[in-house]
Amino acid sequence: MSKLILTVDDSASMRMLLKASLTAQGFRIESANDGAHGLERMHEVMPDLLITDINMPKMDGFELIEAVRVVPEFRGTPILVLSTEFSEDKKTRAREAGATGWITKPFDADKLGAAIRRVCP
Repeated sequence: MSKLILTVDDSASMRMLLKASLTAQGFRIESANDGAHGLERMHEVMPDLLITDINMPKMDGFELIEAVRVVPEFRGTPILVLSTEFSEDKKTRAREAGATGWITKPFDADKLGAAIRRVCP
């Protein structure tokens, strides 16, 4: 059974790009357009992995990661941050919130796929 991934990004083109490149690698993709919607979708689809942007309206990626981590069912769900941000401060903050890994945009589809398989075997 292929892994189900929830992608959360406020950019429709980024959500489409993620869906296209990850579906081609055999993953099933669900998406949400901001952190609040992402949290709602987590409960609906119960994904194997969450990929989230950081800078989003309503609820940013840090808040989403923190909200996901307090839900018992999601404590072990891997979370990858996919962002244009790359400062050590932001990476540290994401790790402290509960992120598993960090990938900088623009992403390389093969490297993203490899990272997903590493954290979600």
